[in-house]
Amino acid sequence: MQYTRLGRSGLTVSRLVLGTMNFGQYTPEADARGILDRALGHGINLVDTANMYGGTAGPGITEEILGRWFAEGGERRERTVLATKLYSSMKGFGRTDNWPNTTRLSALNIRAACDASLRRLQTDHIDIYQMHHVDRDTPFDEIWEAFSVLRQQGKVTYFGSSNFAGWHLVQAQESAQRHGMLGLVSEQSLYNLRRRTVELEVLPAARAYGIGLIPWSPLSGGLLGGVLRKAREGRSAGPMTTRGLEENRATIQRWEDLCAELGEHPADVALAWLLHQPGVTAPIIGPRTAEQLDASLRALEITLAGDFLARVDALFPGPGGPAPEAYAW
Repeated sequence: MQYTRLGRSGLTVSRLVLGTMNFGQYTPEADARGILDRALGHGINLVDTANMYGGTAGPGITEEILGRWFAEGGERRERTVLATKLYSSMKGFGRTDNWPNTTRLSALNIRAACDASLRRLQTDHIDIYQMHHVDRDTPFDEIWEAFSVLRQQGKVTYFGSSNFAGWHLVQAQESAQRHGMLGLVSEQSLYNLRRRTVELEVLPAARAYGIGLIPWSPLSGGLLGGVLRKAREGRSAGPMTTRGLEENRATIQRWEDLCAELGEHPADVALAWLLHQPGVTAPIIGPRTAEQLDASLRALEITLAGDFLARVDALFPGPGGPAPEAYAW
């Protein structure tokens, strides 16, 4: 396994993040525990979840699965850098309605949501507590004041964000500085070859403030993961992937042909491309099976030469660089 520092912090994390969104809904608990054990065995130490994960099984279920896994001992918790998130409604998990102050980032909900996650996760602290979305109605000064209490209580060590715009990162960091806090150490953003808008302002802002970027959906919902090759092998894709393929079949065919020239699987090349981008700490992989987890490790061994990267850029052109040069002089 390869490791790096998370942003400007002293925290060392693996260059692949184990995402757990499938746990409970698509991956049964027994299989999820096997994937978690296997990830630790491979050296993956950063595990990402959220209080609302669980899908049709119910919000909070994924954190509960992790909590029972931690309770098995064997230094599972000690070896894991645990990241979870708050923001969304927990309707359906112990609540029958959306009562006021049970969502978003008020100081009241931050306190309650953190305590609830700690109970489900069966731990006394969260390593990285992340805002799942920006709350435009709550001042960052209120958020950091609440976060500072959690840190003083020993319940949270680091803080991160997800789905923030570049100027949200700036606002958050300037407010944290006023409160004498380190601020954000990570930002989770949608980032893959087909979705590169973060290169305009989010990625430059993150790099300027020392915030490690953690891309989610690195395979663009499976479109970059060899979907045509899988179809030839008789494996069907989900409805969202199928719709995306209908709209982008020619480009995806060229992408898979390009990866074939390299002699690598498209999913591995898509992950490797992200690992080659300055400012990227580690993409989130969300395996449903242990076999998918094992396959993802190949991305760490792939080196992409400059001419290959240029061909990829021609196939999936980005915004043209950071703002404002991407759209102005």
